[in-house]
Amino acid sequence: MRRAIDIKHHCTADDRSAATVTLTFDDRFRRRVKLTDDQGEDFLLDLADARRLDDGDILVLKGGGGITVIAAPEPVIDIQCASPSHAAQIAWHLGNRHTPVQILENGAMRIRRDHVLKEMARKLGAVAVERSAPFSPERGAYDDGGAGNDHHHDHHHHHDHGGHGA
Repeated sequence: MRRAIDIKHHCTADDRSAATVTLTFDDRFRRRVKLTDDQGEDFLLDLADARRLDDGDILVLKGGGGITVIAAPEPVIDIQCASPSHAAQIAWHLGNRHTPVQILENGAMRIRRDHVLKEMARKLGAVAVERSAPFSPERGAYDDGGAGNDHHHDHHHHHDHGGHGA
């Protein structure tokens, strides 16, 4: 069985391989798992530690070759705001709920589909549209971009999210 042992990040179209594997965001954070590529061939993802795979990354195969990662469409909500300050307000509310957010090229934000957050965004004056699209949220501030130190764990702490001053 083919064995993917490393990740090549920030690839160009020229780097991409013919073999592809299409995965949701949750399935793109793995260490060791048997997968099937889009051509129906099995392979083993066998990394030293759990790493985030991004759209366009190449899984480097032991012995040569690679498999290009494709971000699968999944249920999301795109949120469009009226101004930069409005976007900051919405982003603050999403961050206060520890919601993963993808910043889109047009200044909109993308979150996983969640009817409560969709309603919150609408009540705050944003346009929130459900759709099916790839989801690649921003990496954490302490994430080094793929060198094995991804900040991925349950985030437990004790503070008030009620908005009252200290």
